[in-house]
Amino acid sequence: MKRPAEPSTTRMHAVSDETRDIVDLVLDYSRRRILSSDTPLDKPMAEAELRRLAGRSILDNGIGAKRALALFEHVLAPACITTDHPQYLSFIPTAPTKAATAFDLVVSASAVYGGSWLEGSGAVYAENEVLAWLAGEFGLPATAGGVFVQGGTLGNLSALVAARDHARAELQAAGVQQPARWKIVCSAEAHSSIASAARVMDVDVVPVTPSESGALRGENVRGALEEHGDSVFAVVATAGSTNFGIVDEVASIAALKDEFDFWLHVDGAYGLAGMLSPLARHHFAGVERADSVIVDPHKWLFAPFDACALIYRDPESGRRAHTQHAEYLDTLTETSEWSPSDYAAHLTRRARGLPLWFSLATYGENAYRDAISASIRLAQRIADEIESRDGFRLVRRPQLSVVVFEREGWSRTDYSEWSARLLDEQRAFVTPSSHQGRPNTRFAILNPMTTFEQLTGILDTM
Repeated sequence: MKRPAEPSTTRMHAVSDETRDIVDLVLDYSRRRILSSDTPLDKPMAEAELRRLAGRSILDNGIGAKRALALFEHVLAPACITTDHPQYLSFIPTAPTKAATAFDLVVSASAVYGGSWLEGSGAVYAENEVLAWLAGEFGLPATAGGVFVQGGTLGNLSALVAARDHARAELQAAGVQQPARWKIVCSAEAHSSIASAARVMDVDVVPVTPSESGALRGENVRGALEEHGDSVFAVVATAGSTNFGIVDEVASIAALKDEFDFWLHVDGAYGLAGMLSPLARHHFAGVERADSVIVDPHKWLFAPFDACALIYRDPESGRRAHTQHAEYLDTLTETSEWSPSDYAAHLTRRARGLPLWFSLATYGENAYRDAISASIRLAQRIADEIESRDGFRLVRRPQLSVVVFEREGWSRTDYSEWSARLLDEQRAFVTPSSHQGRPNTRFAILNPMTTFEQLTGILDTM
């Protein structure tokens, strides 16, 4: 007698022959992808072309795992640029270690919830070990702590929400009336996420023109603090700007805390990892006085998307600002246990710090220092090469690992056509940029597999 079909309500979750086949398919593909050394750059496709090639895949009874995975591998994935490719040099690349990428599978397979100590104490312990290590590298006290969030935008927003909450509490304790409008002081070249956070929080941004070098200095900030007084609840310093990799002069900004009352937040999403290298550590003097910092491991700490480490000097400030209260959460909020959901604008969260923890535990911190230093050396070397070539102009000497340069006489159209040709030929992904109205391009060098020869080869195409 034929066995009746398994109900769909259990078929998706039951351990069956079908389930084993699905797992084998996915793990086989993942193994091939992780161990691949020649994955192409790939490139985007037009929506009409994707619709023609992919068609419909969400049907009443599905298309089956084999067809779905084939659709991803042969149609959808090739329409996505490979961000860990050594010649992906645009924006800020990612270059996760093989250990971190592999362990990202384990995080999902383990059904770990990373929002509370009650449900995920082992995962939270491991994440907190990484956060404590980073805090120590940044010169913050042993009592510092925080949480891994989705990315720098959420990290900056969460830190600034805590900063405003702290300022409100201080004024209330002093019996001082709150300002009509709260204000954030930052460089005019600060990351766009600061302005985004201000819009969400309904506060104002006071943009300050940086020095000629592009770095924000204490002398630039002083006037804004004197003009806006108690309405300034936070000053944001950038530790490695996205466009140039410039580090603000954090020490001179932090020194103003001796005269003015403000929360110092350091946005180090890209560049703060540079503190791990002895070649760059001197650029970051003053970070140890920050009230909060962020750094994105999916950028220069070789973790997979998505992970931002948000660290508070006094974690209690974050907890007061962000803990959510509800009857069903009483069992969590009425304890002193460390629940990551209390330290940022989120509740449910993936234990996204675990791949970095596994990679650090596997390779050791010295491997990270060496890899970051290698990027800095390569940036300096290719900058020298650019300066030595006729018809090229280095816009600014790199501090970290971003190299911005011009091809003399080129228009925006020239850069765009050249960039498109590079990607079409699968040579590199290098996009046009600009500075003060002048078009240029840039190498963002984070991947330890990027070579000097690859970079000079790209220059040769110009």
